[in-house]
Amino acid sequence: MGEQPCYTLINFPTDSDPHNEMQLKLDLEKGDIKKKIEALKKVISIILSGEKIPGLLMIIIRFVLPLQDHTIKKLLLIFWEIVPKTTPDGKLMQEMILVCDAYRKDLQHPNEFLRGSTLRFLCKLKEPELLEPLMPTIRACLEHRHSYVRRNAVLAIFTIYRNFEFLIPDAPELVGAFLEGEQDMSCKRNAFLMLLHADQERALAYLAERLDHVHAFGDILQLVIVELIYKVCHANPSERSRFIRTVYGLLNAPSAAVRYEAAGTLVTLSCAPAAVKAAAACYIDLIVKESDNNVKLIVVGKLSALRAASGEAGARALPDLAMDVLRVLAASDLDVRRHTLHLALELLTSRHAEELVSTLRKEAARAQLADHDDAQKYRQLLVRAMHRAALKFPEVAGAVSPALLELLGDGAELAAADVLSYLRHALHAFPDQRPQVYAKLLECISSISVGKIVRSALWLLAEFADSADSARAALDVLAAA
Repeated sequence: MGEQPCYTLINFPTDSDPHNEMQLKLDLEKGDIKKKIEALKKVISIILSGEKIPGLLMIIIRFVLPLQDHTIKKLLLIFWEIVPKTTPDGKLMQEMILVCDAYRKDLQHPNEFLRGSTLRFLCKLKEPELLEPLMPTIRACLEHRHSYVRRNAVLAIFTIYRNFEFLIPDAPELVGAFLEGEQDMSCKRNAFLMLLHADQERALAYLAERLDHVHAFGDILQLVIVELIYKVCHANPSERSRFIRTVYGLLNAPSAAVRYEAAGTLVTLSCAPAAVKAAAACYIDLIVKESDNNVKLIVVGKLSALRAASGEAGARALPDLAMDVLRVLAASDLDVRRHTLHLALELLTSRHAEELVSTLRKEAARAQLADHDDAQKYRQLLVRAMHRAALKFPEVAGAVSPALLELLGDGAELAAADVLSYLRHALHAFPDQRPQVYAKLLECISSISVGKIVRSALWLLAEFADSADSARAALDVLAAA
């Protein structure tokens, strides 16, 4: 016997009245619709809390089950899901035969929502004895005029086939034939999903005939197709060349979810630089266009993982996208910007170093005008990014120093402290630039208003005054302050 399902325990308030079984029986038997609904809700809560009230089962079958009220129908689906259906020795209760007949009638009900809801409910049943008499009716629902009924019929068949294959052994053939003639995209998606898990060869044959038309499918079906391609190519690498063009095409799909999955699948099918670059470009486009910051962070993480995993192909293909990555800085979230700057610097090569510094310099100028809460922290990130760029590529230090000195007097203590940290490094490490940097620092020091920053700047002036002229210039600035 399988494990019993685990349900949520409902905690009744301490001031609530204890349930009265006789009153519940009375309400269920003789009450109006409103009272029956309230009584049924109480019965469901009692069962969910772990109590057993077997005396109400026949009352509900006799006086509630025949009702056509839709609210009662919905509540009954919950009730039949949670109520014990077997005797202590594991045999199906005789009363459930009556319930089974009610299921069958609901599956033939003219209301499509009621049919679909019943089909969804049947997916949760674990008693094959209850399902067996319903199989012809479930099959008939595949031909219903309403797509809501058809798509839930496919799910019901899929679940029953997975749990009790002997009840419908021809399910793959049945659903395969259904898929061939179906027009609704949600129904096709459910049917294809079943074949993906139940009969992969049949799903593959269906896809192979329609490879040139995948771009016209709905996004929900395209997602399942990408999943199938991934599974097939992972199990049989020789199939990669057959499907890679389709995956490339899905990088331009209207759905962001499809593009995301296609990009991830593409780099598993091919490690060529062109494939890595196409996937990375797709990720960048998704980050820029997606409004949800959590999604942006996920995709930035995916892009970082791609850089780490792509090896030689990534080293050849990804540096060209370093500047494209900076488009993500238009996001307002500080974490997104932090991860973006880190990634851009990881991708950076000497070929694009000067262009990156120029872009960061413009971004810092825009950040000076911003007045939101994270503006100072963002300027600090930009300063550190330019500092790292100068450390990695000393040839751009000449462009970094003037850019950072412009930020000294803007009143942002966090950024200014990092600017001075960089200037100390530049004055020490780049002797050929020392006169220009020192002169620029002399010009800027009078505009610094934060005492802590002034002290550090004065220390730099004193430490690196390596000639009489520079010492006199420093003293003149101090005298004028």
